[in-house]
Amino acid sequence: MTASVSYALNGQVVGISAERAELWRDLDRMLSGLSATEPVDAGFRIDIVETPTLLETPEGTLAFDGEVPEDGHCRMIDGGDLVHLVFPGRQTISIHAGQHRAEIRTGPGVRVTWTAWMLVLDAALDASGQYMLHTAGLTLPGSDAVVLIHAPSGTGKTTTSLALASQGFGLCADDSMILDVARDKAVAWGLPRHVKIHRKTAELVPFVLPCLGPSWDRNGEQAVSLERLGEILRVESIVARPVSALLHLARSADGESRLHPMARTDAMVALAADNVRTGMTGLLQVQKHRLAAIARLVTTVPTFTLEVGARPADAARLIQSTLSAA
Repeated sequence: MTASVSYALNGQVVGISAERAELWRDLDRMLSGLSATEPVDAGFRIDIVETPTLLETPEGTLAFDGEVPEDGHCRMIDGGDLVHLVFPGRQTISIHAGQHRAEIRTGPGVRVTWTAWMLVLDAALDASGQYMLHTAGLTLPGSDAVVLIHAPSGTGKTTTSLALASQGFGLCADDSMILDVARDKAVAWGLPRHVKIHRKTAELVPFVLPCLGPSWDRNGEQAVSLERLGEILRVESIVARPVSALLHLARSADGESRLHPMARTDAMVALAADNVRTGMTGLLQVQKHRLAAIARLVTTVPTFTLEVGARPADAARLIQSTLSAA
């Protein structure tokens, strides 16, 4: 008997089927709050097959061959409208973009890799004109508008996001926002992922300490659920909101926080460098579409550089005063 589940992603319904619900458990940990409550037709389908037979030499051009974090060695084969990801001896993923479907074939007892889930989620979002961006998102105090904060990992997105939330901003996500630029005004919504809080973040924003336990992982982090954080700050519901500004995060050289305009071209380059992946065959279709979405975003909202100093909460006043005057 086949098990199935559906998730509603801002109008795009993703349906998953497999022999065992256990096979999609990792994705469900993130998307359980987005489960479709009524039967609906899926706009993108994912079929999971548990089998010892894996097609590891599909037709196409090798686009990537190397290690990916946590999941090990894999190869990506670009077949145009059909893209394959191969984890030798473990798992294969085939994405049929034009047919709005994907197939994951995994060895018996082998968990679906996180890389596979992110790849098929990207494809499902792309089919509806939405794109996952490595940014934080927060609503302005007293407003439904959201600011996107971009920075490479380790620059301080989570620390800044939590500091702003302590000043009346609403937390949508600290690391992954979904962008939709298909309408007149760009909108975005946050993936309901746990927030990874580093030891240094806890030192800079100590009000989060009640949410933390005694154990830290090998990276000096703890994963805290949005539900737990919602007990001490405002966590926004998962709905698309208009984007009011894009902020590129940087560290202040003198400890003082500043917010100043950033050239749109520079903002696009910085955001694309962290969000658009180039393979051995150039850009895959979904990456081309994401780049176009980023270009659309920076032409429709003001762009700034946010230099965060020794007191991250100081950035709240700067953002509010600058955007209210815009």
